Amino acid sequence: MTAKRRLTIALAGNANVGKSVIFNQLTGLDQVVGNWPGKTVERAEGTLHYRGYTIKVLDLPGTYSLSAYSMEEVVAREYIAVEKPDVVVDVVDASALERNLYLTLQLLELETPLVVDLNQVDFAAKKGVQIDAEKLSKILGVPVVPTVAISGKGVDKLLDAVVDVAEGRVKLKRLKVRYSHKLEEKIQQLKKMLEERLPQLCSKYPSRWIAVKLLENDSDIQEKVREAGGSEIVASAGILAAELQEIYGEPAPILIASERYGLAGSIAREVSQFIHPPRLTLEERLDAITTHRLLGYPILAAVAASMFAAIFLGGALLAAPLESLFDDLLIPAVDSALSGLLPSPIVYLICQGVISGVGAGVTIALPYIIPFYIILSLLEDSGYLPRAAFLMDNLMHKVGLHGKAFIPIILGYGCSVPACIGCRIMETDRERFLAGLVVVLMPCAARTVVILGLVGKYVGLHAALALYAFDLLLAFAIGRAAFKVLPGEPVGLIMEMPPYRRPMLRNVLVKTWSRTRDFVYMAFPLIVAGSMVLEALRVTGLIWPLVGLMAPITTGWLGLPATCGFPLIFGVLRKELTLILLIQLAAPMKLDAFLTPVQMVVFSLVTMIYIPCISTIAALAHEYGWRRAILVTLLDIATAILLGGVAARLLPLIIM
Repeated sequence: MTAKRRLTIALAGNANVGKSVIFNQLTGLDQVVGNWPGKTVERAEGTLHYRGYTIKVLDLPGTYSLSAYSMEEVVAREYIAVEKPDVVVDVVDASALERNLYLTLQLLELETPLVVDLNQVDFAAKKGVQIDAEKLSKILGVPVVPTVAISGKGVDKLLDAVVDVAEGRVKLKRLKVRYSHKLEEKIQQLKKMLEERLPQLCSKYPSRWIAVKLLENDSDIQEKVREAGGSEIVASAGILAAELQEIYGEPAPILIASERYGLAGSIAREVSQFIHPPRLTLEERLDAITTHRLLGYPILAAVAASMFAAIFLGGALLAAPLESLFDDLLIPAVDSALSGLLPSPIVYLICQGVISGVGAGVTIALPYIIPFYIILSLLEDSGYLPRAAFLMDNLMHKVGLHGKAFIPIILGYGCSVPACIGCRIMETDRERFLAGLVVVLMPCAARTVVILGLVGKYVGLHAALALYAFDLLLAFAIGRAAFKVLPGEPVGLIMEMPPYRRPMLRNVLVKTWSRTRDFVYMAFPLIVAGSMVLEALRVTGLIWPLVGLMAPITTGWLGLPATCGFPLIFGVLRKELTLILLIQLAAPMKLDAFLTPVQMVVFSLVTMIYIPCISTIAALAHEYGWRRAILVTLLDIATAILLGGVAARLLPLIIM
């Protein structure tokens, strides 16, 4: 046993190979979820103790390769190359070995200490495929351990292999990935130039790997070489790549990818054996039905409706007792206990600012976030999520997004916070931001209270439904406009369909807890701070000058009573407050005597469009940074005011 007692291992692989399940099997509940420094790509890490070692486990972003086509791929390879974990565990799908070995070959090129986790061998067996793990290990020159992640089978042997590699006890000869003759000549020319002129960069990254990436026209590596003073090398790589295209008739990146896939296919065929003729399994039958060009859509509609109902109804069921706890018990109890000890304004600020701020997060965000995370975990683990994205791909492309964006859009009808966080499933920063612009415009459950409680009740259900339809058209129009304006190229939907699986309760609960904890740490401090600021304005009376300042907008442009500015300000904290405060302002009159039907529609329209709540602003800041969060906030406010004024002038022609 070596003297070293700590190890760091990184899990690599795409999102459909059970990597997150392996991570949960290794770390249990001892996990921390956050973002990679300077990135909005989620990072999960945990620890475990094994054979006298304290092992830190990092779940790298899901990726199919180590190219620079997405932020996830850049983050994964930068961590492996620069941070140099003691061991990288490449989780591959035994039922789709050829496709998964593409990443394995790139990890070998990166010269990282490697263990291959041959996962889902049970599903491969159902498809009639048996993989010779020992033979695969000899070919790759690294340990290969068969596992069934969902049941934990083989995980102990995987850890044994990790420790053996870390301790240097593995005597296998690693596979050296080689290409065709002319391509190898160009790689060696670049490798020599790099080692002679940029030794410092080659001490950080393998020189051969850099050379291959330059021929692949990898923009991230090109920039790193230029920054190190290698602009001439980048230019030479371009010339060599052009020569390769002239020889082979294909661009160098396609040539390299083709040869890698050829090698991966050759290895997969050599180690695979069909033990019986493949039969159509229950999972394959289910897959055929749920992706059918006709049947798939009503099934998707039923799933989406069930999601919406579960999030909305589940959130309502959770919110009611929590609101009662804070409003009827906790706040009165604290107010009573502190009244004789502190001045009234301080007591009010503590109760209505701090405790009510926490209550806003607990009663508004958490009741919808928890059901959302449970449903998201079920969809992820079952394998349905990629199928929904596939079905909606054509429609979402009209907005400049692809099918995956459909999921956070649907979730936005429950709560905007998880919808913002759900945009992480988009591949690039551009697509994430486009999706974020759209999802914050979806009328969440809190805005539904305003729409149905005001317009639906006093004007008519037809008017409320018209608001929903208008909001959907507006969201898609803004998304389409942003798609045209934002720099960058659209990304197509490229994903591997994972097999259908029965979700494991433990994995679902672990994911839900980890994600909920991350949200609480991120959003709650900002919610409480915002609540305190608003209550401080109210205690000091400064809120009324603000209402006066808003009068040219509320009365002059929107045609509303001046006092409507007050609930609109407080709507930033929680949207249903706009209706509650409006009722209080109207008392003793009823709302239909305080506002005309046109004013009700205008008030609801503005409330529906302008930035949902402080929780959503916090989520936007967390996902995209404060600059973009403020930009989205101002855009939504300006849009709401503009359209509200237009509606105030056009609606009298429609609503009598």
